[in-house]
Amino acid sequence: METSNSKGAPNRWIQLIIGIICMGLVANLQYAWTLFVTPMDAKHHWGQAAIQLSFSIFIVTETWLVPIEGWLVDKFGPRPVIAVGAIFAAAGWVINSMATSLFELYAAAIIAGVGAGCVYGTCVGNALKWFPDKRGLAAGMTAAGFGAGAAVTVIPIANMIQSSGYERAFLFFGILQGVCIFLLAMLMVRPAPPKGIVVSKKLTMTKIDYKAGQMIRTPVFWVMYVMFVAVAAGGLMATAQLAPIAKDFGIAKLPITLLGVTLPLLTMTLSIDNLCNGFTRPLCGFISDKIGRENTMFIVFIGEGVALLGLMQYGHNPYAFMVFAALIFLFWGEIFSIFPAICADTFGSKFAAGNAGTLYTAKGTAALLVPLTSVLSAGGAWNRVFIAAAAITIAAGLAAKFVLAPMRKRWVEKPAPAAAPVKETHGSSASAIVEHSA
Repeated sequence: METSNSKGAPNRWIQLIIGIICMGLVANLQYAWTLFVTPMDAKHHWGQAAIQLSFSIFIVTETWLVPIEGWLVDKFGPRPVIAVGAIFAAAGWVINSMATSLFELYAAAIIAGVGAGCVYGTCVGNALKWFPDKRGLAAGMTAAGFGAGAAVTVIPIANMIQSSGYERAFLFFGILQGVCIFLLAMLMVRPAPPKGIVVSKKLTMTKIDYKAGQMIRTPVFWVMYVMFVAVAAGGLMATAQLAPIAKDFGIAKLPITLLGVTLPLLTMTLSIDNLCNGFTRPLCGFISDKIGRENTMFIVFIGEGVALLGLMQYGHNPYAFMVFAALIFLFWGEIFSIFPAICADTFGSKFAAGNAGTLYTAKGTAALLVPLTSVLSAGGAWNRVFIAAAAITIAAGLAAKFVLAPMRKRWVEKPAPAAAPVKETHGSSASAIVEHSA
């Protein structure tokens, strides 16, 4: 592990760790949300579908503004963007704590979404730039903070909701998380990878840096985008609807003992799921660095589809519910490491934050399907939702191997435009920054 990339320069591993902690602190905005749905509905009687629309608004705002936030990171550096994100993230939950109407709930979702997007897009973009030689692992470790971070606080949040009400939980954790992220933002610096980095020849990687406007005009980008939507939809459905599913199955409050700890089934399941969601991101990112992005996608996407069908078939058994829910998160969470890595592999490092952010909007598109699951599952009829989600996820796995892999290989191997200026960059012999239409 290097101590610096040049005299006085920061250690890239320390910068990575700071980003991971920031991601963990902002994760509850998404992964603890399901704990608030039932108590909010019990107090205000807004209906679960109307409350879950707030979740979709949050995801859409978080994801669809990331390209702008990524552009700001590429231009001004990570520190100001994360600092602003901390303020917005805290404000969103503070407003949630006081909301007495759906309008206020939806406004809070927009504000929190801006905050989460600033933190998420910046930290992932930084990881891609700091580690051109270990993109899958670095993006995976960063995304793991977002996936597993909520596991640390989901039990305290659940306990505070139970003892003091959901309003106090929103207020306390919103302020705590926002202050911590703001302080950590002051330690972030612009990425400057060490010289002499060697990238594995097993990875299909471009030598040309494309801007987001050029990237979105390529067919290979839209194939990746559709695949991202397909796989994200199943995982988001599980994230937002796990509590209603457990309730409809009649097992949500069933006491479960694991490793000497006894908790309600839903709380235990959420803790395990968040750990699996975090663990899979660096693991699959590391594996994808070794065997290739598309090969990893093929395995895990099909695995998610099978897990969704398993939850449908066997989920009424409490232990089977825990196992298959954990598998869904294990096979789903890696999209947040593999897709940013394959995006940078395909379109270059220089504009990685903005480009990865543009691809990340696929998560917002997938979130639009979450309220639809509430409608389709009316009366506890979850089978239609499980089958549809499993089908598109398995299809995405097949597409990764037999459509995306050959398409991306042709794209990367095409000759660089003759007019493009060339400059030396780390990890490759040259990198052409394409200023005209791709």
